[in-house]
Amino acid sequence: MSPPVQRRKILLGMTWLCGISPLTVALPSAFAQTPPRILVDRVVARFEAAELGGPAHPRFIFERTLAFEARLEAFAEQQRGVPRPARGYSDRDRRAAIERHVTEEILVHLPVEPPLRPDEVRRRVIAAYVSLEQLVGGRQSLLDAAYAEGMEMEDLNALVERRARASLYLDRMVTPMLNPSDAELREVLRTESTPFRHRRFDDIATPLRQWYVADRLRTALAAFFRSARARIRIIMLHP
Repeated sequence: MSPPVQRRKILLGMTWLCGISPLTVALPSAFAQTPPRILVDRVVARFEAAELGGPAHPRFIFERTLAFEARLEAFAEQQRGVPRPARGYSDRDRRAAIERHVTEEILVHLPVEPPLRPDEVRRRVIAAYVSLEQLVGGRQSLLDAAYAEGMEMEDLNALVERRARASLYLDRMVTPMLNPSDAELREVLRTESTPFRHRRFDDIATPLRQWYVADRLRTALAAFFRSARARIRIIMLHP
């Protein structure tokens, strides 16, 4: 009996002894063709923060999640008059997405007093979905953007819940920003550059409120990241 055939028979025998079907074992290339490798996803960044347990508890950002979040940053910049790149986002959008992802992950793990109620989280998740739909131009556009980066619905739900919980932390523990008054919104419409300039308040009150909350959250997240930067370590694993 030739050595390769003998090795194969030994391998098959061991799989039966271990209770494993030989069909589930990858045989040497001499006996089975290796299927082509398909890249499903990969980690592009690792980060550590004191609030997350330091180096002993690193967190990771996956490529398709980061690409989708960078698209969202590009849409937000577009609302401020910055043209959206042909590829969907720029390196600047990618950096902003990393910073926001890291900041939200930290905020989600910080204690909130009093603790968040499930109904609070559910309401805020719905509001976060509506805000994203407004940002990208509708529900179908949001789903198209997610699909373009290979995001599953579970990925999108996890991202939105993370954003919702982070926003609730900021609203509860830093400064109220999720429920602006009509007087505050009228002042914003009158004095700030918004996508709703020169329109009647009564006609755009709801989308203005969503835009205002999203804009203030973005500013608050950036401020938190700057204040915590010395306690955060971000390592890019793939350019």
